[in-house]
Amino acid sequence: MTTPAGARTDSHDSDVADLAQLGYRQRLNRSLGGFSSFAAGFSYISILTGMFQLFGFGYGFGGPLLFWSWLVVLGGQFCVALVFAELGARYPIAGSIYQWSKQVSSKGVAWMAGWTMMIGSIVTVASVAIALQVALPAIWSGFEVFRNTAENAVFLGTCAIIVTTTINVLGVRVMAKINNVGVAAELIGVVVIIVLLAFHLQRGPAVVLHSHGAGPGLPGWTSLGYLAPLLMAAIMPAYVMFGFDTAGSLAEETKDPRRRTPAAILQALGAAGTAGALLLILALMATKTLGLTALGTGGLPLVLESALGSTVGKILLVDVAFAMFICTLAIQTAAIRLTFSMARDHRLPFGERLAHVTEQRHSPVTPAIVSGVIAIAILVVNIGNAQIFLIVTSVSIVIVYLAYLLVTVPVLLRRLAGWPAEGKGSGLFTMRRPVGLAVNLIAVGYGALMAINLIWPRTAIYGAGGYAWGGVISIAAIVGIGLLYYLVAQRRRDHTVAAEHQVTSVPADILTATSD
Repeated sequence: MTTPAGARTDSHDSDVADLAQLGYRQRLNRSLGGFSSFAAGFSYISILTGMFQLFGFGYGFGGPLLFWSWLVVLGGQFCVALVFAELGARYPIAGSIYQWSKQVSSKGVAWMAGWTMMIGSIVTVASVAIALQVALPAIWSGFEVFRNTAENAVFLGTCAIIVTTTINVLGVRVMAKINNVGVAAELIGVVVIIVLLAFHLQRGPAVVLHSHGAGPGLPGWTSLGYLAPLLMAAIMPAYVMFGFDTAGSLAEETKDPRRRTPAAILQALGAAGTAGALLLILALMATKTLGLTALGTGGLPLVLESALGSTVGKILLVDVAFAMFICTLAIQTAAIRLTFSMARDHRLPFGERLAHVTEQRHSPVTPAIVSGVIAIAILVVNIGNAQIFLIVTSVSIVIVYLAYLLVTVPVLLRRLAGWPAEGKGSGLFTMRRPVGLAVNLIAVGYGALMAINLIWPRTAIYGAGGYAWGGVISIAAIVGIGLLYYLVAQRRRDHTVAAEHQVTSVPADILTATSD
């Protein structure tokens, strides 16, 4: 809800009235500016976290072809981001995926979108926190508290989640300040790594035109040729480039969100995707070895150490470790806002309690604590059975892709019926009909194909025997539980807004320009 776009101001009163027109009372602390909104999405993606955690995984399957997989995923996800930018401009409400699906589809679809995104986000908190094991012990042996690697990873991850939970309890102002510092540090770190690698090149950019042995032995290699390693390697960037919708989850805490949220969504993915592509190709040009086994095992830390030396490599690892922590913080923040948004609509058990916002901090405390406890509990799965945790981590990404589809598919159906209507939402981010339709089709097609690619029961990724089908079974269980709960507890329920968040009145002079 806005006044005509040309008359839009950044005033708090206008944003509060805007939210009231959408059905909710302002309870969260609306204090975030444009950079903070961008930083939330960028830190969720966190290319340093993803690159250092998964470069070896992707290279082991695709070799230098990993670069092209990165570009394909970036292109597909950018189409998704363009659709989300349109929705963020029209529905600036906390909870992004759930709220957007609610506005463009049915109650059941919205419930499943929120449910899958919530589960995916909380599991991702655990999977990113545990990545600190990759960086911290390499910086200082004192971080090796337990001799058993799995136990130490769980310990470090648990400590990180306790701290991020505490920060989120303190409120969005504290979170945003820490997150902004973290994003600035990550941006500086990425630039420094790119520049340093550029001065230590071993070969030209033509390196990405060769597989260097990747492919043979992979499922489908004989019939698919280079497509097999490309698809396997694409799992790596697919793990990294999501979460750009976080700016939408913080819309109720952002000033002038109809203008800032779409820009933040596109800027976060664009900056992360471009920087990641540069980092990837320069790493391939600077590494002293292109061996699948060596780089597949050593990953990006091996590239930096061999090209820049161990001292510089350790200094850069400090920045990487900080980026991993900030990434954990951003993902948990998004999970909290989604949980809060669903609870506020009585979509979750104990909704009134989960949606309660403290008067002092104007922050939902209970979802912060609950998400932290669940994420720590998930970490325990890693002790003694890393294969199961790999399945859990992979499943978390797949269900996020499913959640995205539960938004992009309904929007496509609405678009075929004429959405957005001509003349409505004037001044807001909008793709013209031919372009919007094409982009939306690509977003849906890409999302569906990547979800299948991620969950395909390959023994090369998940392991032999029952492990290969672990992801499929887990997805079926998550979707089944969600559907069962919806049919039993949600289908016939009157989804009124929790009393604490109900709007008492809307100023008569506030006019909507976006109810299309």
